[in-house]
Amino acid sequence: MKEQFTLLITSNQGLILKVCNMYCNSREDREDLFQDIVLQLWRAYGSFNGASKVSTWIYRVALNIAITRLRKETKREKFTGLDDNVFEIAATDNKEENEQVLQMYEAIKKLSEVERAITMLYMDDYSYREIAEVMGLSESNIGFNLSKIRSKLKTMVNNG
Repeated sequence: MKEQFTLLITSNQGLILKVCNMYCNSREDREDLFQDIVLQLWRAYGSFNGASKVSTWIYRVALNIAITRLRKETKREKFTGLDDNVFEIAATDNKEENEQVLQMYEAIKKLSEVERAITMLYMDDYSYREIAEVMGLSESNIGFNLSKIRSKLKTMVNNG
């Protein structure tokens, strides 16, 4: 069981790191959150029944830990920022296009923790059903939230 769990963590490390990068500023905070997530995954591993994809289950646990930790923080600035390298932005020769992409990621940093989580899952090509499963919301709620997030981001980028 220990070897299976280690393999699971190793093969999904990028997913966990993405969540850590999204909700932490400093290396120390990212490492602490990573350890918290792995510990909670280990505690829950025996009860994982395969009803959902492993990545969906890991996202659910990781986001719940990150958001719970974020809400408990007394110094929000220490923990809430979206790290600049959380998303790999492909460099293009088009400077204007790069500027638009950077503006979009700056706007994403300003979203609430739940909105960032929904946005991250959507950008990872998760379906509304899968996002709903991870977030514990209905599919229609995800659709409504994504519509609201798109409008919010469009306003922030156009006015930013």
